[in-house]
Formats: sequence, structure tokens, C-alpha cells
Amino acid sequence: MISPRLARDIMVTKLITLAPEMELREAAKRLLKHQISGAPVVDSTGELVGIFSEKDLLTALIDAAYEQLPSSEVRAYMTRDLHTIPDDLDLLSIAQLFQRNDFRRLPVVCDGKLVGQISRRDVMRAVIELLEPVRDHHKALLYLSALRETGQPPFE
Repeated sequence: MISPRLARDIMVTKLITLAPEMELREAAKRLLKHQISGAPVVDSTGELVGIFSEKDLLTALIDAAYEQLPSSEVRAYMTRDLHTIPDDLDLLSIAQLFQRNDFRRLPVVCDGKLVGQISRRDVMRAVIELLEPVRDHHKALLYLSALRETGQPPFE
């Protein structure tokens, strides 16, 4: 039987983060430099306080075109209403979250602290790895229900 893949197994732990007081221009340059579409925003204590994405930057650009920006800091435009996942959430539940929502990335938390992040691409990579042939060159038969621990209710 295939053991369930959990968030902690597929998350990225070396994260590019932003600070709430960072200037929008610096945040944009960091996203471009690292070729990412968004990043977690953490305060000086390391607490996750938001997510800043290309979409947030576009909102700031449009605001600047029509009126003066209220602030040029990330904190003014970051998404504060965060959806996080625990590090022990299974792969199928993570896939369902991405399928049902417009999220491009999900911060992973353990005991309230940011420990990683999972993107849609990370989920696709994990599924492809599960579909790869096993060592003895026999194809592994994959039932997505096997990704979930037995006895767990469906993810809502």
C-alpha cells in the first residue's frame, strides 16, 4: 500500500519572504529576481502576517494610476485573509483545496509557525512521482484514495 503523502513531504522550506514594511518596488524586484508569483509576508518575529502576490502588485499599480497610493509598503496591499494548512494534511486534500479555490500557493504551518509553502506545481510534482514506475519496472497501480489515511473523513 502507498503511504499517504503529507504537506511536510512536499512543501518547500527555503522560502523567499517579504517584510510588511518593505517598499512595493523592492518586493516586486524580489519576486522578479526569484521568478515567483508571490511570497509570504512575515514580521520581525517570524510570524506569518500575509501573502503578497503579483495580483496585489497590480492592484497597487491600478490605484497609483487613478489616485495617490495610500502607502508604498507591502502591508497596504498584501492579502491578510490567509488560508493556511497544517504540515500533516494529506496530498489529496491539498489538491482539493487548490481545485476548489484560486490559491496559487498555501503556507504550511506547524504550531502556528510558518514552516513551508506548497504551490500547485508542488502538488503536480508529487502526483507525478507517485505515478512513476516502481524500481522493479512494474507499473504501480495508483488509487488516489490510497493517498488518504484510512478513517479520515473527506476534506471539506
